[in-house]
Amino acid sequence: MLLILFSLFSWAIIVRKWATFRRVDSKSRDFANLFRRSARLSEVNVVCEQYRDSPLAGVFSAGYQELNTQLKSLKTPQGTHPTLTDRNIQGIQRSLQRAAAAELSVLEKSLSWLATTGSVSPFIGLLGTVVGIINAFNGLGFEKTASVQAVAPGISEALIATAAGLFAAIPAYIAYNQFVSRLKGIATRTDDFAMEFINLLERSFN
Repeated sequence: MLLILFSLFSWAIIVRKWATFRRVDSKSRDFANLFRRSARLSEVNVVCEQYRDSPLAGVFSAGYQELNTQLKSLKTPQGTHPTLTDRNIQGIQRSLQRAAAAELSVLEKSLSWLATTGSVSPFIGLLGTVVGIINAFNGLGFEKTASVQAVAPGISEALIATAAGLFAAIPAYIAYNQFVSRLKGIATRTDDFAMEFINLLERSFN
């Protein structure tokens, strides 16, 4: 029963995460295209809510808010083009990094359960098999003959636990590796977007 619960929870997480990562890829692609096409950052900020499934939108929102804060701190006279210093750029970079870490931590949720299932389930199944075999051999003490026919049903039943452990562990382990790989790809894409955002600010406010 414990292994069945592990398996059910794992499959629920696998299905949900698969849908989440698929949605993230689609929204991130659309948001990046929108960002590159837009003439003003304010235009991108207005539609960020429509792309909330994309970590790029969260990173952009954090960077845009920090940009406005830095511009207000400059106290640039009216009619004068504001210029960001290296200190201002570094502050925006830190804001982007914090936002990227927060977005990735959200996507990492529940992956630890898949890792736990993949590593622990075989041992739980093996424990069940060992206990079953012990019970099967103990039952021989009450039999007059120690034949294979007497012990085989108990051993066969005990091996079901090992099979159940592997059945729960293998899909969880494969899915965990796939999701971690996709998460690394998203992290790389997020870092590239943050650098693209900073490069745009350096061109626009220098």
